[in-house]
Amino acid sequence: MKNTYSVGQVNRYIKNMFTQDYLLQKIYVKGEVSNCKYHTSGHIYFSLKDETGTLNCVMFAGHRRGLAFAMKNGDKVIVGGSVDVYERDGRYQMYAKEITLEGAGTLYERYLALKQELEDMGMFAQEYKQPIPRFIRRLGVVTAPTGAAVQDIRNISYRRNPYLQIILYPALVQGAGAAESIVKGIQMLDKTDVDVIIVGRGGGSIEDLWAFNEEIVARAIFECSTPIISAVGHETDFTIADFAADLRAPTPSAAAELAVEEAAPQPVRAAASSREATDRERNCLQCIDQNTSRSDLSGQRTAHGGGCLLTRGHPP
Repeated sequence: MKNTYSVGQVNRYIKNMFTQDYLLQKIYVKGEVSNCKYHTSGHIYFSLKDETGTLNCVMFAGHRRGLAFAMKNGDKVIVGGSVDVYERDGRYQMYAKEITLEGAGTLYERYLALKQELEDMGMFAQEYKQPIPRFIRRLGVVTAPTGAAVQDIRNISYRRNPYLQIILYPALVQGAGAAESIVKGIQMLDKTDVDVIIVGRGGGSIEDLWAFNEEIVARAIFECSTPIISAVGHETDFTIADFAADLRAPTPSAAAELAVEEAAPQPVRAAASSREATDRERNCLQCIDQNTSRSDLSGQRTAHGGGCLLTRGHPP
């Protein structure tokens, strides 16, 4: 008598064959992206094609950290992941965990290698993440003293809470010495009584953002006792600093919104409110340098804005 199987049994059998194939469980495939669709759920559906055929692919929202650029149709990419069977439809597809542009160069390979090494050490584990306090009085910022990033953080923070005190460490964020400068800023601000530290910069290429992919920066973030929000580049940019931080913000503006809770409305005196608000902003954003001591940061205050900090650092 002939054996008869249900559709589900056949699909499960085939899926089991795929699952037991070691090669298909960790494979890299190169090809051209087509039919790329970003779903509202955060999943990305696309196909890889070459002159011989096509391969359906999906990257689930939980693996979007493995995509560091805005993928589009026509991109030549290398996709890492597994090939498995989707039982319901009886078809196989690739489940992507990382996607890189073909020919992205050795920098990205270094990024992936260090990311995997630090992840295996547990540096990105959720149990080590510190909660971000809801209401803060002092915000530390490690970024360049000029440019859109610091201005966005300043403007949004003061709009949400004009009584906030901000201490800026003017760091190098690109080029030689940038990683060491960022580390120094984190360590100095960690010795003050700031409640949260934002570490970041505006967008750029992988070369521009590379300081935030250095191991010494990741270790400084991990070892910092003050909660850190990373804010490096644009929403599609991911650096190792993002994985090490207690919270990742897609942009510097978003970091300010995450760090600073909106203050409750206060009664306003009509005659002087506008002028006092301007004075408060001018005096609350203070700049420190490597010669500033902890006593300088905690012991000197001014009458402006309810006791904002004065430091010996040069103005931003």
